[in-house]
Amino acid sequence: MKNKININFLKDLTSCISPSGYENEAAVLWKNYTKKFSRRVQVDVHGNIIASLGKSEFKVMFCGHIDEIGYMVKYIDEQGYIYFSTIGGIDAGLIGGREVVIKTEKGHLSGVIGKKPIHLIRKEEAAKQPKAEDFWIDIGAKNKKEAQKLVKVGDVAVPAVQFVKLQNNFVAAKSFDDKTGAFIVAEVLRNIASKKPPIEVYGVATVQEEIGLRGARTSAFGISPNVGIAIDVTFATDHPTVEKKRIGEISLGKGPVLAKGPNINPKVFSLLESIAKKKKIPYQIEAISSATGTDANVIQLTKSGVATGLVSIPSRYMHTPVEVVSISDLENTIKLLSEFLLNLKKRQDFIPF
Repeated sequence: MKNKININFLKDLTSCISPSGYENEAAVLWKNYTKKFSRRVQVDVHGNIIASLGKSEFKVMFCGHIDEIGYMVKYIDEQGYIYFSTIGGIDAGLIGGREVVIKTEKGHLSGVIGKKPIHLIRKEEAAKQPKAEDFWIDIGAKNKKEAQKLVKVGDVAVPAVQFVKLQNNFVAAKSFDDKTGAFIVAEVLRNIASKKPPIEVYGVATVQEEIGLRGARTSAFGISPNVGIAIDVTFATDHPTVEKKRIGEISLGKGPVLAKGPNINPKVFSLLESIAKKKKIPYQIEAISSATGTDANVIQLTKSGVATGLVSIPSRYMHTPVEVVSISDLENTIKLLSEFLLNLKKRQDFIPF
């Protein structure tokens, strides 16, 4: 099964401003894209976008979270400088000296994150780890009154970065965690729409993963799937400073990563692995000896339990504005998950033993 993926759709997703709780911009884009080939697309009260194909008592749920990390406006001082808190896990050392885009009621607004120049930093200050409150956003406003006409407390912002093509079919952008997962879910639906899978398929762009796996919890409860697979990113260990003996050996360009551990149903893992071998799809294995930290956690525990899997994209520099992934890994993940759906039976048994 050959896949021609719509890389421009991924590029458009990453350009959206969609921190947790403010996913609408990316969510609307995802909804409009998937409704072209889905039987039905709906949005639940939480904001999850749920696209479905087929009709059967046997339900399979694929999900990738549509939210990203970012900043939220907390306070505007008398000089018009904007102070913020972080949304999700952000390394404070990467905050300063960057362009940002603020999502306001009137549209997108450019700003820069200011910090004290290195020449003025005292020795005792340099030894301390910076915090979010040590930075501010400068939009060029003359004072508080002018800034408040443009920006409101509660507005959100993200780094202003470009989608960049690198060598060896690699690409870099912000929010590949987890716009790549949401992208793959949509592309799998598009890929199998005309093939009429024997089961009912739900593709979900989940919300608020970065602040507690919230969207997957509510959408899985509503769908009540027999099988649920989360698609997310995982740590690539093919770059300096990462300890393979602690994380494992995972590289860009060597295929999707299949998680193995207590969060994962062994029969789901085995079926994914056997399909990868049969179709000669390169894959990697990640051992996770506890909860995975992904939507798979809450899917597994839905109602009386769901047969759960986790398929991940290797990513360098996670939770930075320059996350790097391989296009070939995206293509192979779409192929693997498409084949998984087409090989399922209406009454597939996922009881572990």
